[in-house]
Amino acid sequence: MNALTFSALIAAAIMTTACNTTEQRVGGAAVGAGTGAAVGGPVGAVVGGAAGAVTAPTVVRATRRATR
Repeated sequence: MNALTFSALIAAAIMTTACNTTEQRVGGAAVGAGTGAAVGGPVGAVVGGAAGAVTAPTVVRATRRATR
């Protein structure tokens, strides 16, 4: 495993430890990884998964506020 892949895995693990709810993080990571894979291939999947896991609680909160 090269250094870039290893550092990406460590960064993703650290980002998901500060989660509000696991379901939000997992759902956001799945959507982000799918979108990233469609756009940028394997690298896009890693970056999209990390970005989705980080932004998922914010998106869920904004969506809930907008539907009230």
